[in-house]
Amino acid sequence: MTKNGDKWRNFHGPNLAYIEELHERFLEDPNSVDQSMRAFFTNKKENKWTSNTDNIAITNIHNVSHTIANTMRLLQSIRTYGHQEASLYPITKQKEQHQSNFELRYFNLTEEELKSVPATMLWENAPHNIENGLQAYEYLKKCYTGKVAYEFSHVFEQEERDWLDQAVEKGTYIVSLSPENKHKLLDTLLKVDAFEQFLQKTFVGQKRFSIEGVDMLVPMLEDAAKLAAKNGYKQVVMGMAHRGRLNVLAHVLQKPYDLILSEFHHSPNKDLIPSEGSRGINFGWTGDVKYHLGANHEMEEGLTLTLAHNPSHLEFVNPVVSGFARAYQDERTSVGYPIQHMSNAMSVVIHGDAAFPGEGVVAETLNLMNLRGYNTGGTIHIIANNLLGFTTDSEDARSTKYASDIAKGFEIPIIHVNADDPEACLSAIKLAFAYKQKFQKDVVIDLIGYRRYGHNEMDDPMATQPLLYEQIAKHDRLADIYSSILMKEKIVTKDSIKDKKEKLEQHLKDTYKQIPKEKQEVKLPESIEKRIATKNTAVSKDVLMKINTNLLTWPKGYTPYPKLEKILQRRNDAFEDGKKIDWALAETLAFATILKDGTPIRLTGQDSERGTFAQRHLVLHDHKTNRTFSPLHHLPEAKASFAIYNSPLSEAAALGFEYGYSVKAPDTLVLWEAQYGDFVNAAQVIIDQFISAGQAKWGQKSKLVMLLPHGFEGQGPEHSSARLERFLTLAAESNWTIANLTSAAQYFHILRRQAALEEKEARPLIILTPKSLLRNAYTACQGNELSDGSFHSVLEDNRTKSEQPEKLKKLIFCSGKIAIDLITKIDEAQTKEFNEVHIIRIEELYPFPEKEMRQLFTKYKNVSSIAWVQEEPKNMGAWPYIQARLKECINKDIPISYIGRPDRSSPATGDPNVHKKEQDQIIDSALDVSKGEEYIERN
Repeated sequence: MTKNGDKWRNFHGPNLAYIEELHERFLEDPNSVDQSMRAFFTNKKENKWTSNTDNIAITNIHNVSHTIANTMRLLQSIRTYGHQEASLYPITKQKEQHQSNFELRYFNLTEEELKSVPATMLWENAPHNIENGLQAYEYLKKCYTGKVAYEFSHVFEQEERDWLDQAVEKGTYIVSLSPENKHKLLDTLLKVDAFEQFLQKTFVGQKRFSIEGVDMLVPMLEDAAKLAAKNGYKQVVMGMAHRGRLNVLAHVLQKPYDLILSEFHHSPNKDLIPSEGSRGINFGWTGDVKYHLGANHEMEEGLTLTLAHNPSHLEFVNPVVSGFARAYQDERTSVGYPIQHMSNAMSVVIHGDAAFPGEGVVAETLNLMNLRGYNTGGTIHIIANNLLGFTTDSEDARSTKYASDIAKGFEIPIIHVNADDPEACLSAIKLAFAYKQKFQKDVVIDLIGYRRYGHNEMDDPMATQPLLYEQIAKHDRLADIYSSILMKEKIVTKDSIKDKKEKLEQHLKDTYKQIPKEKQEVKLPESIEKRIATKNTAVSKDVLMKINTNLLTWPKGYTPYPKLEKILQRRNDAFEDGKKIDWALAETLAFATILKDGTPIRLTGQDSERGTFAQRHLVLHDHKTNRTFSPLHHLPEAKASFAIYNSPLSEAAALGFEYGYSVKAPDTLVLWEAQYGDFVNAAQVIIDQFISAGQAKWGQKSKLVMLLPHGFEGQGPEHSSARLERFLTLAAESNWTIANLTSAAQYFHILRRQAALEEKEARPLIILTPKSLLRNAYTACQGNELSDGSFHSVLEDNRTKSEQPEKLKKLIFCSGKIAIDLITKIDEAQTKEFNEVHIIRIEELYPFPEKEMRQLFTKYKNVSSIAWVQEEPKNMGAWPYIQARLKECINKDIPISYIGRPDRSSPATGDPNVHKKEQDQIIDSALDVSKGEEYIERN
């Protein structure tokens, strides 16, 4: 060992002064120091490490100190980097072998020096049988470099890291199975294997995304469910992609074999053999492929297991499952924020090793973990790691060593485990559950296995990974590996294994024989639009006035921001004659009356508490203390909870979470608001795969409301369009309602109508909400419009409504903000030149109000000109959708003109002056019966 003082400064470990003090005490009175230190100093003295000369004594104490420091550095290195030398890969990876990072020479140590260091100096909680540094070194190598390995050093909370280290080093959560439980585990693995082999032989070439290579996923999920039940959980909600899904359905969710096998068979009608996700073809039901379907299972322990339906967009189910869990956890019957009971539900999500680092929604969802509006008490993540993404090697799929590395940024502990060691895998799930239970945080298990076949069973992986698949072809199946282990332990015999395999195969054959083989008549699903039945959404004026007064009552000692208080207090006289109710107040009154009806509300978005445009103010901040106060939490009339949270800057995960919440909380009005409507672009997968098609594919209903600020006001292409055209393109089979409103009263009534939807008519609601119109006098309403009115799919503008409809020459149809621009122009003109023009607003674009439109065309039978006016470009907005529908409602052959911007690749101009000129031309062309050819394009 070097005795160079400059070198010693690089070491970290026990404080040298402390060691010197102990040594001095030892020299004066050996009994004054701990027994282990007494033995240590005695050993050094006998070996002539000390001297009567002070300099020599200090030098020797330096040696003692640095021996301890280096030993501690070595042990900490094993804790931190042991995973790099662990035996984690069932199939040898094609990489260069390297020398151990833990060779003693790298730490300037010898075995003799390690033996000389008492374990108690190194390791406060060392097991009793560990006496010195060498034993500690060997013990920790065994703990950290076996078939389970750990990454905890990125967990910053000292309490958590200490707990994790102790859990590993004490072996608290190591599974040691009794012979009986080993039998049970083997039985499960034999079932898993027999099922896959039967499908492979019976349905040659059909896709099934087999579990083979990560077979232990099934016993791990079973154990997770048992642990949850034992700890009082009522629900376990799971999400997973395709790999192993059918086996999980069969053996964890207990979906009968005959239902799964029937879905492989092309001929039986789904009406004859209904299954979860295949309940017969009926209205709004087109179904989905078998490896996308979910299921529910009631366990004997009183726990319900739910596997969420999932499309091929893999990781996008993650936030949906989190929303499921939070919906189950929230108690929404009392006023204020919901009361969260984390013990009601837990979530487990199974990921692919390529998708976990590859899909951005993973990071978005992990970020929800500790946020008050989204936390669920921790999710157990299992990466079903088969070393490949379709045909892409991991070296080309990620920039990190492990598939799990993205979790480090969120301080989530990671447990790597070799999928070919069944008992190690169960130890991993036991530790993961214990951590989640104690700290209410996420944990990741990296289940490292392989994939026996291609991405699906139609692929030949030898074309792209020949060396890997040469090894896999020679590699024993897990059921056989574990059978051999138990045979060596004399727990099972070769004959008993053979008998079990034969019985399992015969059972599957017999089950398959019972499935009807005759051809059945195929029924094609009908595409029918059903509109929402008219509902009484009016609220008496007395009730509204009382609620309005209560909403403006602050608690004693509360000091609102003076400027904001002045604005809000103007609402006091909103119901007086000649006064108006603006958009934000109408919304607040809608929420208040919905709560009065006993319906809970959950509203989230990137700025939802205040409102993106400083219009909402449902959470107020004390001007002096920053203490928050929400009037809806203290409303005497409220009978249910009101949850409102500012969301993280996320669209995909945030919207997916709210969709999931709405599915499992059908009693609740769930709203998600985009900061600007175009931000919803980042959540397109959630919209396409879940919100628009969830009912048709899976029978999964939602009443989710999406609030998307929309309007062309010269703010550039990024904050103008909520992409109305995309929602209209996806509209069919009454899958949702799409509204572009122009009145605060309309907004009030449509919200109340949505909250009142019964389960049979439940559907999402897409509302294009205003920006500049939030405070526009033309969108404000009078109190009687809330107390006496209702929602109207079509509104005729009173300013252009003629007492002699037969004299009207031109009908202008429009939706949203452009209608306000038109009537503003008419009012500003103060002339009768527009008497021959009538403006009609279509407030509910889908389902299309065909009945109302036909009645209008009958009423205005003498018109000679019909125009659709919009501010969006011609290839965007409602025009591509509405053109044919308008044409079908006209009684005679009148051409429909388009007035608006021409086809564009970008939604709007970035120059406000150009915008204004364009907008003026559109308005002038629309209101002029004969002019505006530049913007009028005929069919």
